[in-house]
This record gives sequence, structure tokens and C-alpha cells, in this order.
Amino acid sequence: MLSRISALLACGAGLAAAPALAAEVNVYSHRQPELVQPLFDAFTAETGITVNVAFVDKGMVERLVAEGDRSPADLVMTVDIARLAEVVAAGVTQPVESEVLTENIPEGFRDAGNHWFGLTSRARILYASKERVADGEVTTYEDLADPKWQGRICTRPFTNDYNVALTAAHLIHHGEEATRAWLEGVKANLAKKPEGNDRGQVRSIWAGECDVSLGNTYYMGQMLADPEQTEWANSVRIVFPVFEGGGTHMNISGVAMTRAAPNREAALQLMEFLASDTAQEIYAGTNHEFPVEPGVERSELVAGWGEFTPDGLSLTEVAAARPAALKLIEEVNFDG
Repeated sequence: MLSRISALLACGAGLAAAPALAAEVNVYSHRQPELVQPLFDAFTAETGITVNVAFVDKGMVERLVAEGDRSPADLVMTVDIARLAEVVAAGVTQPVESEVLTENIPEGFRDAGNHWFGLTSRARILYASKERVADGEVTTYEDLADPKWQGRICTRPFTNDYNVALTAAHLIHHGEEATRAWLEGVKANLAKKPEGNDRGQVRSIWAGECDVSLGNTYYMGQMLADPEQTEWANSVRIVFPVFEGGGTHMNISGVAMTRAAPNREAALQLMEFLASDTAQEIYAGTNHEFPVEPGVERSELVAGWGEFTPDGLSLTEVAAARPAALKLIEEVNFDG
């Protein structure tokens, strides 16, 4: 169904803001509609407030800047700490004071100035061939630069947000010289030029084109739920690597309230709902992600992937190191 916001978006950046209606919330989302709709349906059932969603894959910040105070958007939902930081840096968000949000979302998963709040977390893990990679053969991110993996690694482009964040974390842990050497080592071990997405790399492992790939945890759940991809998923095991001296790299999906927010009170209700037990359980069961609220259990499937030690780096620090990490990736021509 074409939402009212979608129609507004089609009119271009010069549109006028829609009239504020107390019984609705307008969301610009980087997240695929099928991943967030169950949450919005549950919110509407509980509150009677309608949620209008516009899927904005690219140019979200530019659109919000162009719309300014006339923007119809109340909230933005996105993935990756860098994208959240980018929205805040553009000056198109506002701080939100809420006891519910600060009590339910741990400090490490929210902005110090209350501009963004993490809703779920995910680990950047390794998918390893069950047939060709032994248990314990790879345990750290640093291992990927070992020559023993020559011709055995697949990955999506390293200029992708997920891999830039991973590289930023490596940079914080080990410094510029070591990170450059790591990138060069991993590149030398690639089975083919970086391309596609995380699920595509698992398909390549299934097809025998490589033995190990980087990916986010929730893609395993998505593949198992897709009859065409189940065989790919069953060909690999999940490995939770760690940084030497650290833990497993984590990232988040999150939400921020826009500066314009014509329906602020209803938008705050939705933000608080997304941090509630109900929504966190929906995230865990539907999206195969880790709840950020302490005490909310992972889904049975996700729990079955095993325990791990999350890296202790501040996500804000990771976001700040992103430009330097991207520069290194480009300097070694990783994707070339």
C-alpha cells in the first residue's frame, strides 16, 4: 500500500509538510519494510496510532536537510552506527528525554546527547564451511590476514558500511600501520573480487568458491527462512571471532527523532514502544537480532548460535574512526 509519506516523497524534496495529526507517526526507514512492519502493526494495535513508513534506501540525510523544518518525518530508523551518527551530524535530529528509553537501553547503545537510541544489535561474524574449515581453525579477525587463507575468503565490498565499521574497530584496537597491513593481508587472501551482499558470500561457500566469509548474524536466520537459501545456510557454521585483546565486533540498528517532528508526542510513544519488552521480543523472533534491552531473551534460533564476548569499544568511538578507516580501505584499493 502506498503510504501518505510515500506519496509525499514522490513529490520531491520541495514538498510542504503534511498537517500534523495526533494519531499518526511518519517514519523514514533505511530498514526493509518487511523487517519493521510487524513492530508497527503491534504498536498500532496497542495504541491506535497509525504508522506511515517511507523506505528511503539512499539520500536520507540529503532529503531531511532539503526538507528542513517542513519535513513530514517524525522519526528515522536506520542500521549501522555510522548512519546514525551521520544523521545527527547533519543537524536534522533533536534530543529526546525519556526515562523509558534511558532505563531500557544500556548506555553503550545510545547517544550521550540522547539524539539516537539503539534498538537491536548484531555481531559481525564469520561464516565458515562445515566441510573445509575445522572447528577452531579461525578465532580472530586478525587470522583472516594469515597466508593460510590465501584464495579462501569471500566478502562483500569493504567500502560497505558494515565492513567500514569493522575496519574502524580494528583501527582503534591496533592503529593505522597494523590496520593497513591487515587490509592488505585479507585482500591477498580473497578468492574473488568483493561483490554482492553477505548472503551472496554464503552462497559462494556453498558453491565451493571460497571457505570463509564475513557477515552479520541475522542473515543466517533470513537464509534459513528462505527455501531457496536454506541449503546455503546449512553448508556453513557461525564463528564468533574476536579482536586480539578485545571481543566480537558489534553494530546496531537505531532510531532518532527528527528536528521537525510534526507529531512529536506520538513519535515519542513509538520510540518508547520500540524499547519495550514487547517490541524487543518481536525483533528477536522476527529479525533474528539481539535485543538491546537487558533481560529480553534471544530467540531460540539465535541462542542456538552460541555465546560470545561483545567487543567493549564505544560505538560512538567506532563511528568517529570511520573516515580514517574508509581512507585506508581506499588507499589499499581493497575492492579493486
